[in-house]
Amino acid sequence: MSEVNLSGMTALSIGRGVTLNTASELEAALRHIGATRYHNHHPFHKLLHGGKLNKGQVQAWALNRYYYQSTIPLKDAMVMTRFRDRATRLEWRHRIEDHDGDVGSEGGIERWIKLTEGLGLDTAYVESTEGILPATRFAVEAYVHFCRDRSPLEAIASSLTELFAPGIHEERISGMLEHYDFVNNDTMSYFKRRLTQAPRDANFALHYVKEHAITPEQRAAVCNALIFKTNVLWVQLDALYHAYVEGHIPPGAFVPKEG
Repeated sequence: MSEVNLSGMTALSIGRGVTLNTASELEAALRHIGATRYHNHHPFHKLLHGGKLNKGQVQAWALNRYYYQSTIPLKDAMVMTRFRDRATRLEWRHRIEDHDGDVGSEGGIERWIKLTEGLGLDTAYVESTEGILPATRFAVEAYVHFCRDRSPLEAIASSLTELFAPGIHEERISGMLEHYDFVNNDTMSYFKRRLTQAPRDANFALHYVKEHAITPEQRAAVCNALIFKTNVLWVQLDALYHAYVEGHIPPGAFVPKEG
């Protein structure tokens, strides 16, 4: 795979002067973005997976992350509206089913509720999203707006963080089961299911952008969409760290009862 010099990458884009001439160069750039900017590098996740957080801090993470998880089907429905191509809509539709479930089948949102219930959070409170951090809400809504307002190619490209999700899920499963006596295999079922779902979704999206981004400008837009998505994930952890590690909880946000 071709190597691409992305030393000038900024918080917004792959930087000026970068020209991606081939699909292989595009893939190399995308994988570099994931390797350097995915939120597994965030200090909050290192604390979470390393057993360094107390139960209240883990509750705060699960509560806030619920808003992201429960919004994914809305985002994916938005992406589907961008395509008149039936085959693309059919492929994308299973993502909604993965999270919402179907009649008689459990989805990812229900599995996330298992996690929050297992952590001792009231389900009605979790589902109300009344206690989430303002930054969580702003970041997640920005993701939905991005998929609504940017090109269909960029909307699909923004999902490419799924290329890197299995690694963080494996780390989370092993780390949290090892370090926290208040989690178990059942409460971690969301992440176990995503070990097979995420690669399937990521492979489709990667193939799509490599096939449809045919100019250097389009390939740059694909990379910048992935950078945007890594920012969406990163800023949520910034907010959690500021509120629940450094102790600056915004007015009205969830206050843990257990330390």
